[in-house]
Amino acid sequence: MNDLGALAQLLISLDGHGYRAYKRIEGGWAGPGFTLLVDHVQPDPFATPTRLRVRLPHTTHGLPADLWSNRPRRVGLLNFLLREFKQVVQSCPGVGSGRSCVFFVDAGGAEVLERAGACLEAEYLELRFRVGLPAKGRTVLGRAAARLLTEVLPRALDALRAANLDAAEARRWADLTEDHAHLQRQLAERGLVTFVRNGAVLARASGVSSEPLEGAVPFESPPELRVTFDTLHHGPVTGMGIPEGVTVITGGGFHGKTTLLEAIELGVYPHIPGDGREWVVTRAEAVKLRSEDGRAVTGVHLTPFIHDLPLGASTDFFTTPDASGSTSLAAAIMEGLEVGAKVLLLDEDTSATNLLVRDARMQRLVRQETITPLIDRVRELHERLGVSTLLVTGGSGDYLDVADRVLLLEHYRARDVTARARDIARELPTGRALGDPAHPLRVVPRIPDPASFDPRRNGRVKIRAVSRSELLFGAATLDLRALDQLVDPSQTRAIGHLMAQLKNLAGEETLSALLDILEGELDSRGLHFFDPAPELARPRRFELAGAINRLRRLRLRQHH
Repeated sequence: MNDLGALAQLLISLDGHGYRAYKRIEGGWAGPGFTLLVDHVQPDPFATPTRLRVRLPHTTHGLPADLWSNRPRRVGLLNFLLREFKQVVQSCPGVGSGRSCVFFVDAGGAEVLERAGACLEAEYLELRFRVGLPAKGRTVLGRAAARLLTEVLPRALDALRAANLDAAEARRWADLTEDHAHLQRQLAERGLVTFVRNGAVLARASGVSSEPLEGAVPFESPPELRVTFDTLHHGPVTGMGIPEGVTVITGGGFHGKTTLLEAIELGVYPHIPGDGREWVVTRAEAVKLRSEDGRAVTGVHLTPFIHDLPLGASTDFFTTPDASGSTSLAAAIMEGLEVGAKVLLLDEDTSATNLLVRDARMQRLVRQETITPLIDRVRELHERLGVSTLLVTGGSGDYLDVADRVLLLEHYRARDVTARARDIARELPTGRALGDPAHPLRVVPRIPDPASFDPRRNGRVKIRAVSRSELLFGAATLDLRALDQLVDPSQTRAIGHLMAQLKNLAGEETLSALLDILEGELDSRGLHFFDPAPELARPRRFELAGAINRLRRLRLRQHH
């Protein structure tokens, strides 16, 4: 393998050539204590930047092995290293036009995710990223490229050596991520769906910001729900533990109930130190659901919620290209149950009212109803299927009759008002009859057709994340805005590549079984196995299933 001195000479010799001359640097180059791998060179200055990897042997970086002794610690450490590397290379001076000399490091946001941008193998630490090779127009700037790859990059890598890192901060990331996983495992054992530590800062600076709101009221648990967990690295932590069952969160507008729900829904992920939500921990099987007018629904067994349609149309295997709010929410519930959801999170503001509840007056007026509202199923979901529901509502008082507990948010402070809510329910009966659904609550698995997952458009593979909420997959454009727990465009990108794998895996397996297979491959092989791009982050099975269910060309059959 040639060394960096040879790479520098080659790049200087290319100075003034056409941009495609850069292809000559592809391959491996030995540096001082690391290996540089140039995997793919961009064909012109305006194409996707050049894809690189660097490998640092463990003897070079010198980071203690206990920092990556298990998967959660490894994920936390690698997220920290990616951020450190990104910060260093972003300060590097550049020359040339366009994106010349720009490093593209996928280091993420507030959530700590498993990323393709870094991995720890048996012998080395590997970082994966992109660089815009310097050019003036379409002319190679070879001397600038030589400085970039043989001087600037090695100096940046020096920042990742144990002697130059903030060792305490690296350990803080690893410890925090491991403790999140540790608490998450304990939630089911203790019959809880989520934990919010006292002192957590839940409010964000704005609706699209991950920064905590300055001056926000720190969370304080109601005494009735206060629990304490022993952690691996942070001693005992105390806060609110919401038990399994049916929980209603209510309160006036702008008093913090949706803020609490949003923190809970994102508690399925660890958060970076200083985020404010580091100690909000939610069961991994929790799924946020919402109505979505106009979405496609394919082959879903909707009869537990939608049934007895006019003219005798069946909803046992329901398909529509343009679902209503109630139909889309019913489909989301059944799709979530199909792939293993154990906690349903809903907000009245984003849910079709007629799927949530039908009051006493409408029960008397409308006799031929085609919807069994969630209120008539929510107890059964818990008692028969072990599925808990957490609903934010400011107007559906009928849920006080079926709730196991009621939380009231006032001025961002939570109170357990379950006893008062039950008194009110007795004092002010609504006259609503609790339904006795005529159709059984049954989840019917589905088997996808492999042809549904063709990633080609005009004969070429087309997989591109336009944003967190928009994915181009072959000839399809998927709108993923309703998947609130999809938090990073790199997750969206990974979903596209995982869906492409199903073209070869699907056939006789149910959707849930296919997701099991993909999760096993991710555990054993990592994201990089599915695509060499460094901008991939691991999605949950529920968001992957959500994308699959929004494929308008999805074809499947029921598994009986």
